[in-house]
Order: sequence, then C-alpha cells, then structure tokens
Amino acid sequence: MKKMKLLSLGIVCLLIISCADKNAETNMNSRDSNNANQANQVAVKVSADTIVTGLQNPWGMAFLPDGRVLITERAGTIRIVKDGKLQPENVQNVPAVYANGQGGLLDITLHPDYNQNGWIYFSYSKPGSGGSSTTLTRAKLNGNAFTDLQELFVVKPFVGSGVHFGSRIVFDGNGYVYVSTGERGTKTNAQDLSNHNGKVMRLHDDGRVPSDNPFVNTTNAQPEIWCYGNRNIQGMVYDKATNILWAHEHGPRGGDEINIIQKGKNYGWPVTTHGIDYSGSIISNDKEKEGIEPPVHVWTPSIAPCGMTLVTSDRYRGWKGNLLVGALAGQHIARVEVDGNKTKGEEKLLNGMARFRAVTEAPDGYIYAVTESPGMFIRLTPQN
Repeated sequence: MKKMKLLSLGIVCLLIISCADKNAETNMNSRDSNNANQANQVAVKVSADTIVTGLQNPWGMAFLPDGRVLITERAGTIRIVKDGKLQPENVQNVPAVYANGQGGLLDITLHPDYNQNGWIYFSYSKPGSGGSSTTLTRAKLNGNAFTDLQELFVVKPFVGSGVHFGSRIVFDGNGYVYVSTGERGTKTNAQDLSNHNGKVMRLHDDGRVPSDNPFVNTTNAQPEIWCYGNRNIQGMVYDKATNILWAHEHGPRGGDEINIIQKGKNYGWPVTTHGIDYSGSIISNDKEKEGIEPPVHVWTPSIAPCGMTLVTSDRYRGWKGNLLVGALAGQHIARVEVDGNKTKGEEKLLNGMARFRAVTEAPDGYIYAVTESPGMFIRLTPQN
C-alpha cells in the first residue's frame, strides 16, 4: 500500500510539472519579442479604434487644446481632425516643401507653453540650391491659417539626396528644443561635425544656440550639434521624470537602435553598427568600440522604427513608463519595457495592421497613432 501511495504521488507530481511546462510554453509562444526577457503579461490588451481614414502618408500629429488634431502629410499638407472627422479644409500658409523620396512635411508639435504663446513647431525638407535641407519652423494658428512664421533652423548643407531627413522635434521643459536629422544617405556625414546631417540639434525655443552646447567652441563644428554618429532618427521622446532623452534610429539591414541621447556623445554610425549594408556587404566589423555609446536596444532584423512616445497615463495597466515605438516594415507598435536606463522586454501590438509612422500619448491620456498603407488616424483602446 505504501508503495502504491508513493507511485500515485509520483504520477501526480509528474502531471503537475508537465502542465506547468506546457503552460509556460504557451505563455512564451504567445508573446512576440527580440529579447529573452518578455513583456509583462499582466499588462492591458488593446484594440485599434479607427477615427479617420483617407490620409496620404501622414507623418506627425499635434493635439490642440480646443480638441482639434493637426496631422502632417508628407506631400506638404496639414490636415485637421475635428470631432472625430477629417475636415475638408487644410491648414493654410504652410511653407513649400521638397516632397521627394522620404522628404516632405515631417513632424509637428506644440510648444510646452502653447496656451500662453500659441507656437506650433514643425519640420520639413526645404527646397533650395543644391537640393533640400531639413528645416525647423514655428508659426501660430489663426483659424485654419498659419501666421507669424519663423524659420528657426536650417540644416547645412543642402543635399540632392531623397533619403534620411530625420526628423522629430522634442522639448525638454527647460526651454530647449531638440531636432533630429538623418545623414542623407552619406554615411560619413554622421561623423563629420562640420555639417548637421546625422545628428541631434539642441536650440533655445526661439532658435538661438545655447552657449553650453558641446561643440560651440570646436573649430569648424556646427554649434547647434548636441550629439552625432546617428544614421536616421525618426523617433524621439523626453522623459521629464528621469531627464532622459530617448531616441531610436533606423539601422541599415538590421541594427535598428534605441539610444539615450546625451551631450557630446558619438553614437557610432557608421564606425559601429549591428547591421549590414543592403547589398549584404559589411559596413563595420565593430558593434561596439571605445569612445562610442552602445545602443540600449537593438532590432535585428529591422522593424524600421518610426515615431515614439512614453506612456505616462494610468489608462493602460502595466504600461506606465514603457516606450511605444511605431514600426514601418514590422507593421506593429513595439511596447518596450524600461527599467531605469535599460530595456527589459518587448511586446508587439496590433501586429500586421499597417505601417505605423507616428505614435503619441495625447492630453486625454490615450495613445494615438497614424499609419500609412492604409492612411489612418487611430486610438489604442484598453480592453480590460
């Protein structure tokens, strides 16, 4: 009898272990991630509520206090969404843009003190002698028309290439604005301080150069530069709680990155990279190197990251402090868990839905995104 009891107990234990292993396998297989550490399964699930359709290559969005939403389209128009409907009239008096390849009208955001000063900031590729240049401009909105336009910053030099313009605009809440640029398809630009391409700029909100920028006193360097060695940053967000400026950038074939942007740092491109060239050739044998900031997070294969926001609201259980990253090639939103200055897990949201161009947390605490192919403006709605 004692032997029978022991045998029965052993069988029960085996069954429990087997079930636990099967459940663990099911849980692991239910998550999409490039990391060994997976995103927290107690986090809220979401669905996509489509607000408007019919957008043409939307790029950025800004939420006005009166409830209207401004959405940039790369061809050079700013669409208006009011009461959940796409309005027939666009914003007037938008500067002419160089709408070619990846160039055109890009990001848009409000000044942190918009209620007091009314400034709206936007970036675009400006046509000019020699090609085009990423440009930062601000304006005020009177009805549906821009007024008081001020051109704050123009990348030097103008380039004929149609790729890698950047560009995202971020305020830090201390009177400074950061704008990202791409290296315009010429790798060496990113390491050359005599031009603005492949870098992040730091400016006063009126376009003046801060006296404590890292290369103000460096011979032949552009004084607006805050950091360099970036390939093409199309996502950037500032965490006021930690004073961390997060950015992601496109790698070549593989090697998309998330970085923490810091004063005067070199982020490596093309001296170091986790990717290879589109032809399959080696760009660099080094993934890390002394004197170069290593990425915090890497995607290989590439997801083509575009747009980034930080979750600060309580509407999404388990998401607070997470980064949300739009993916063009990946066709999803990556929810990246953050622990201090590191990432620790990832989950794919809305996988396969569309090419996600921008994602942001709005003043109402909800997450919104714009997509292309098809062109939509959507809200992520919590389901539990």
